[in-house]
Amino acid sequence: MSLDVPAALLERAESGRIDDAEFVDCVRRSLPYAWSVVSEVAARAAVTTAEFADHAVPPPGEAERGQLLRALASDAIRGGLERHFGVKLAFQNCHRVAAFPLGAVGGETYRRFISPVAQIRNQSPELRDC
Repeated sequence: MSLDVPAALLERAESGRIDDAEFVDCVRRSLPYAWSVVSEVAARAAVTTAEFADHAVPPPGEAERGQLLRALASDAIRGGLERHFGVKLAFQNCHRVAAFPLGAVGGETYRRFISPVAQIRNQSPELRDC
């Protein structure tokens, strides 16, 4: 799943002249499922009293799974989304996305969520090929 980059944006990128807002808008338009998941957890993270908000529903299809993987596996895309929403994103099992307030990064709950133990505990046979 690649980004759908308008010619004008690509031209500006060739000369090194794009800003975060243009980049994030390209991500929003190109990866609408991933955008909806990240924007939803980020909005909940901003208002919850919990230490983080997460989305653990498997995507409805492979195209949506691909969008989520593309968004969260790319350092540039993930970083752009984190800066835009003001959260730290964490990812498990091809579909579980969590948004942590920046102040929670490095805390016990965050460290536990991103740990190898948490990854193994959240694994199941039906997720093996996700």
